[in-house]
Amino acid sequence: MVSLKDMKDVALITLRDFDPRYEVRNPVMFLTEASFVVALVATLRPAIFDLPVTGAYPHFYVAVTVLLFLTLLFSNISEAMSEGKSRKIAESLRRLKKEVTAHKVSGDVTVDVKSTELRKDDVVVVNKDEVIPTDGEIVKGSGYVNEANITGESRPVLKVLGDTVTGSTVLVTDKIWVRVTANPGETFLDRMIELVSSATREKTPNEIALSSILSGLTLVFLVVVSAIFAEARFVGIESNIMILIVLLIALIPTTIGALLPAIGIAAINKVSEYNIIAKSGRAVENAGDIDTIILDKTGTVTIGEREAVRFFPNNGVDYSEFVRACLMCSLQDQTKEGMSIVRLARREGVDVRPEELQGYEFQPFSAETRFSGISRDGDYIVKGALKTLKKNYGLEDTFIEALCKEISMRGGTALPVVRNGRFLGVIELNDVLKPGIKERLDSLKRMNIKTIMCTGDDEITAQYIARESGIDEYVANSTPMDKYQVVLSEKSKERMVAMVGDGTNDAPALAKADVGLAMNNGTQAAKDAANMIDLDNDPTKLMDVIFLGKQILITRGSLTTFSIANDVSKYFVIIPAMFYMFPQLGFINILGLTDPLVAITAALIFNTVIIVALIPLALRGVRFRPSSLNELLRRNTLIYGIGGVITPFVAIKIIYVLMVLGGVHW
Repeated sequence: MVSLKDMKDVALITLRDFDPRYEVRNPVMFLTEASFVVALVATLRPAIFDLPVTGAYPHFYVAVTVLLFLTLLFSNISEAMSEGKSRKIAESLRRLKKEVTAHKVSGDVTVDVKSTELRKDDVVVVNKDEVIPTDGEIVKGSGYVNEANITGESRPVLKVLGDTVTGSTVLVTDKIWVRVTANPGETFLDRMIELVSSATREKTPNEIALSSILSGLTLVFLVVVSAIFAEARFVGIESNIMILIVLLIALIPTTIGALLPAIGIAAINKVSEYNIIAKSGRAVENAGDIDTIILDKTGTVTIGEREAVRFFPNNGVDYSEFVRACLMCSLQDQTKEGMSIVRLARREGVDVRPEELQGYEFQPFSAETRFSGISRDGDYIVKGALKTLKKNYGLEDTFIEALCKEISMRGGTALPVVRNGRFLGVIELNDVLKPGIKERLDSLKRMNIKTIMCTGDDEITAQYIARESGIDEYVANSTPMDKYQVVLSEKSKERMVAMVGDGTNDAPALAKADVGLAMNNGTQAAKDAANMIDLDNDPTKLMDVIFLGKQILITRGSLTTFSIANDVSKYFVIIPAMFYMFPQLGFINILGLTDPLVAITAALIFNTVIIVALIPLALRGVRFRPSSLNELLRRNTLIYGIGGVITPFVAIKIIYVLMVLGGVHW
């Protein structure tokens, strides 16, 4: 329900937009406002323009002036409604920002300071049930964080070493140390507020191009109307500036001119509704032109919560000995896979005392090394990709290779374990396709968008997942440099590329892609390189961004087509009315309108009312159905092109008949 405050805000923005200094940014509506001023002066002082004041003319002048005012009013209201929604979103985000007491680590002591006093690279301690004071990266500890006020997800999310956290969320378990990654005014909430604040919104390149086209059309029609005015005087027709004003307003693209600012603001609102921070309007716009989308397997095509489901010891290796080795090299592994190995080993009744690990040094997994494990005085246990372990340790084992292949063929991930130069066995990790992912990928195919999956898994697993999900191409055993090379390769084919990433190693590819979507829980380097950040940490959101970008482009294109098509129809109504003294022009009077002033007024009424009718469509967006470019063009031409020509003829005829039946005989 719309509140009184919302209505007041819309009214204030609407009145502000009447200021010529603001209106001049929209040349079409600025010319409309100038025409209104001329019409108002002509109505109050017709002698200035040598206008006739007998019969129905004074009523006609008043009607034109009122309708021009309403045209401006409805245009301003459309923008005000979009801007009002933006302000409402911004206000709700501002309410989320909380100034709290932060426990800043200073040397060996902890000092309590205000959260607004924290600066980048400060380290703070957050205890259980405390609000995280600002954006940062966990440098010590782990715990579950309630991010419901940011993402809407009520279930707390586990955050471990290296994960990022967002200010104003709540730590519900344990204790963490956080390194601050944003100065005051630069946090995600601050950037989201800036995004939806229309006062700071910059026009996208397509908007600028369209505005230039509309300005050019307006200038052309201004010249045409001026020529008609001169021609009318030359042939001896009584020149009436009010009729020429109506002709000008009816011919220039007032419909799209009135709705274009609202469409732009509504687009940014939609991005924020998806819980995405867009660093620029260009990123959203680029999404509508994407030709290639690069996807990670884990978390995007599959659910991403790879769980250890079974231990397979090598020939001659005791089952308990193998499980124990798996547990030892995973106890300090803070990845989800590592934690699942620990849980499975303990369910198998195997455990390790802390003193047994004394002296061992843990080596965490990285995209470069592709393995993790522990080592002490020449004794080591590592787990990782088969190809990497074989290369690093010079190992060959046909049984292990066959086992890995069997696991891969059923879509699992094989994680071999090596101890001191010997394969101990293989851990099977299980992951499944995300529900509905195949249908979403099919939608991308219908739009002629190529999908490429990059995965660290082996060739067999990658091939299986690609086949089951409908991925066009895949890159197995992928490294960060492979992703970057894929982006370069696709861009060299003059294709627009989108990709998703969350690690520091993804930063080069994210920066190079036309649309780079980073996860909020990703590293700071990834978020700095990307031009969009997803607060929900859902890699499949990249597909939503592409659909949204296409909907924005289609909405703008459809309404532009409809507006220009309208002008063609109104031309066939007003020109015959202006030159009614010449019977030879009767063939273009398609509607058979016999009262010139009533016909002109009916056309102007339609020109005004159609803006109101299209405001909901501009704010909501044209419905987008994934399809090819040819199908989109055909649908746009039929509905908004041909429909845009026919609608004014029907509507103006109805308005004309109703006016005549109502006794209006101007």
